[in-house]
Amino acid sequence: MEHTITSTLPQHIFIENALAQLAALLHERKYSQIWILTDENTHRDCLPLLDTYLSLPYQEITILSGEVHKNLSTCGQIWHKLTEAETDRKAVLLNLGGGVIGDMGGFCAATYKRGIDFIQIPTTLLSQVDASVGGKLGIDFQGFKNHIGVFCEPQAVVIEPLFLQTLPKAELRSGFAEVIKHCLIADALQWQDLLQNWTPALWQDLAVQQENLQDWRRLILHSVHIKQQVVGQDPTEQGLRKILNFGHTVGHAIESYLLAKPHRKCLHGEAIAIGMICESEIAQQKGFISPQKRDEIKHYLQGIYPFVPIQEQEMKEMIQLARQDKKNEAGKIKASLLEDIGKANFNQQITEEEIKASLMYYLDNVA
Repeated sequence: MEHTITSTLPQHIFIENALAQLAALLHERKYSQIWILTDENTHRDCLPLLDTYLSLPYQEITILSGEVHKNLSTCGQIWHKLTEAETDRKAVLLNLGGGVIGDMGGFCAATYKRGIDFIQIPTTLLSQVDASVGGKLGIDFQGFKNHIGVFCEPQAVVIEPLFLQTLPKAELRSGFAEVIKHCLIADALQWQDLLQNWTPALWQDLAVQQENLQDWRRLILHSVHIKQQVVGQDPTEQGLRKILNFGHTVGHAIESYLLAKPHRKCLHGEAIAIGMICESEIAQQKGFISPQKRDEIKHYLQGIYPFVPIQEQEMKEMIQLARQDKKNEAGKIKASLLEDIGKANFNQQITEEEIKASLMYYLDNVA
């Protein structure tokens, strides 16, 4: 795992001695109130570690975990707590959790009294490598992922790999899908590193331990660098930033459909893995990548992620959800597709027929 990007990160992203840097920042800023947003899991598993670094008084808001609660109703609970405590605009909200906490907590902070400071403290691999970086905030609405939201940068992003020790393997694996995505769209050399050093066989017993913490730190650092470099060039997703959505046009449609089916739980990364397989097939059919490269991607992903059965009659509803994708323009479904491993293009028009054919490819070749 030797390959890394060597350029420096922005000063507001803390990875080395991250929690100590956070404590110093809070002392320096002298906020009127410090709030920490948690769910029941991060309250139990992550707040004790954070608490050892914080010597300042704080108040806590705890919400229910899960994407199903990432909605206006939960935002109302958060805003109510802040209002009830007469929180002013000199306060700060620390979002301690995964992507749901970061997206929703940041959205609530950015809109409360037209905006208070917030700090992202991602505790899942998914949020550490992707969701916490780039200033995208939002909530789900009427079954559509991240349908209501804003762009707003946090005061700091505090990435501490020790939090990953609290995660079950399925959550680690889910976050790893975004690591894979970053390599496929921007770093062919690191893709080869994944194939050799983060093999499907390794994932059978993979865990975050003290002896491999630096491997995880390097993995996270590489993804954060890629995302930050892309976002730095296109902060509000007018063009280049859309390449970060590779796998998400089909993947989000699958995830959104299955969110309404609690008995068929599908984690974000599991849906995005399917999306990357499907969108690689679409890219191959369009002549962008070779069948060999499509197969290389498929074999790697199917070795790590569980097969998700999809009925043919469900595809129509998934495709309708894809029609609501935020990248779409003038009624046309737009996707980001691979030009090659390590290179992606955005604003590629795809049809409903191509999406259905790609889902059929998944069912026929991955099960």
